[in-house]
Amino acid sequence: MTWKPELTVAAVVAERDRFLIVEERVGRRLVYNQPAGHVEDGESLIDAVVRETLEETASTLVPDSLVGIYLWKNPQSGRSYLRIAFTGSLSRHDPGRALDDGIVGTHWLSRAQLLAYQNRLRSPLVMRCVDDWLAGVRFPLALLNHLPPDDLESRAAVV
Repeated sequence: MTWKPELTVAAVVAERDRFLIVEERVGRRLVYNQPAGHVEDGESLIDAVVRETLEETASTLVPDSLVGIYLWKNPQSGRSYLRIAFTGSLSRHDPGRALDDGIVGTHWLSRAQLLAYQNRLRSPLVMRCVDDWLAGVRFPLALLNHLPPDDLESRAAVV
């Protein structure tokens, strides 16, 4: 049996003491999450987090480091998620850009506000990423290596 966690990225963006949070409709619930989503086939992790942030917030993320890599299994669905969380700054905002389907709006919320909404967080990953960010956890983007399929060294390793 093959186990395949779903690969996702998330952006942990803070200004002063508040975090960029999206409010999204999942099923019949409204939940809070960082700008986040699935990595598309052939997409680098950095390209994915920049794309997801733009699609969900109409803002352009400039990633500068990793906050963490998290593996979580949803006890209700049984699905596993491997989340790569980035941090960085926003370079521009396009107020005329439509947000992804399901995104109700964006908010800047403090840790205390997120704790007050804990029953509305999409997953425990939201608070864990915030807490790691607040603890100063940062890893260099150089840890990531995206090898294109036509890379000669990667082909040699497979053979």
